[in-house]
Amino acid sequence: MMVEGLIVKSNSGFYNVKCGDRVIECHARGIFRKEHQSPLVGDRVLVSEHGTDGMIEEILPRRNFLIRPPIANLDFLVIVVSTTQPEPNYFIIDKLIAAAQTKNIEPVIAVSKGDLRDGSEICDIYRRAGFNSFVASGVTGEGVSELQNLIRGHIGAFTGNSGVGKSTILNLINPKVTLDTGEISHKLGRGRHTTRLVELFETCDGYIADTPGFSSIDMNRFEPVLKENLQFSFREFAPFLDNCRFTGCSHTKESGCAVLEAVEQGIIPQSRHNSYCGMYEEAKSIKEWEIKK
Repeated sequence: MMVEGLIVKSNSGFYNVKCGDRVIECHARGIFRKEHQSPLVGDRVLVSEHGTDGMIEEILPRRNFLIRPPIANLDFLVIVVSTTQPEPNYFIIDKLIAAAQTKNIEPVIAVSKGDLRDGSEICDIYRRAGFNSFVASGVTGEGVSELQNLIRGHIGAFTGNSGVGKSTILNLINPKVTLDTGEISHKLGRGRHTTRLVELFETCDGYIADTPGFSSIDMNRFEPVLKENLQFSFREFAPFLDNCRFTGCSHTKESGCAVLEAVEQGIIPQSRHNSYCGMYEEAKSIKEWEIKK
């Protein structure tokens, strides 16, 4: 008899699978290695039970997956951005947004340190771009209920540069998450933790992914976006893409570009278009065969 469950932890070839109210420690069948497919945290799987242990027999279809960190079926990625100390880096924020969208992961912008500087301008940029964006304070608790509602029934992860207040916000959502992840990091050491351990923490009737890969912004965790597809990663461009004068418009400098006109009119935020142009220049050197499958 097989049961369906969710992989909530992976470490050195062992998998903890949540099956209802139980967690079964499992190995994976060798056939997965032969097929160059490994079970990932976040996978829904079928498990056969053998006494107190189990065997992963089948990986159910995935909605998405990441290479670094190795995780599947993320519903959302909360990008924590501080108003100051450190200053927001819009280019990095927008690269993360584009990369997440390419993987069908919904980006959410949580603006921290609103007590030090007003965060409404940052929120406005991303709301106008079509993203859920709000102030989230680890000091006042503002925005915590929004994050708890976001997590409910979903699997998500948080990312943010050092010092933006991510851990403080997570601590308000569920203190056990930051306590447990700190203990894990101390026991295993940063390097081993990065490559060997991935875990989902159950909270707010959903799950938060903890991996050190999400503790700092490392764009290597995402596959690059081809320049031909980049325009579709900026969702606020969508109403204008079919109105450019020339076919194949890059939306960077062409005369008669509807996207550029929208930027000039203030419909599309200037910072978002600046990021697009920078990413477009980077994407020129990317070949299709370089994209990981």
